[in-house]
Amino acid sequence: MKVFLGALLVATSFTTLSSTITDESTDTSRANKINEKFVQMQVQNNSTIGQAIKSIVNHYPQQAAAIVGTALDLYPEQYVEIIHSAISAQPTLAQEVVTIAIEKGITSCSNIVETAISADPSYVDFVVTAAAHSTPEQLKEIVRIAVITEPDSADYIVQSLAIAHPNKIVDILQSAIGAVPFVGQYAVEALLAIFPNDAEEVITTAIKESKAQNQDMTDILHTAQNSGVSLVHIEEYAINGGATAEELAQILHKDAKAKD
Repeated sequence: MKVFLGALLVATSFTTLSSTITDESTDTSRANKINEKFVQMQVQNNSTIGQAIKSIVNHYPQQAAAIVGTALDLYPEQYVEIIHSAISAQPTLAQEVVTIAIEKGITSCSNIVETAISADPSYVDFVVTAAAHSTPEQLKEIVRIAVITEPDSADYIVQSLAIAHPNKIVDILQSAIGAVPFVGQYAVEALLAIFPNDAEEVITTAIKESKAQNQDMTDILHTAQNSGVSLVHIEEYAINGGATAEELAQILHKDAKAKD
């Protein structure tokens, strides 16, 4: 019964809110005040701001973005709970919520990206592309924090950002491998799938960034082979990236021996 009455109260309040906003559509300042009162009322009716946001988003997803923006204005110090609750309740809002939060300037872009990804990792590509679109100058940091937060999605992170920023492939790859070296092979595979003509740039950069870890370099070379890059070109690009002839010979020797 309490749940029903709570939902009814939200519905009644929001119906009144929507009606009033429509009547006052030419008065932005008044509409904002109404939004603020509505959010404050929901916070009072729920034990936390997070529960209030979840309630609003679940009942009125079409109004959620505007309400989240208002909540961030009213309670900026609780941005983690607001962002996490909104995206957890409605993952498709990830892109909008990230954009709004960055525009509000409530905290660093890195904090927003980390919070949004943690709320629902399956929407990581939407989160990083929205963040990079809003703050392109922070692209490398966005890649770094995203890969650290969700390394299993490194291929999606790298691929999505490379499609949106094709001239920044080197920066994206450097940041991804620099943050979590073992993701190199997955990042290379993802990039070669959509940018096969940039194999030299991709492989050279990947080898250069993973040079300190022999196993990571080996995995990257195998991935390049499996992606259809010729052995001659792989050797050339790897050497340009800092691999030695001896290292390549050892890796190729192991491959040949394994096939025998």
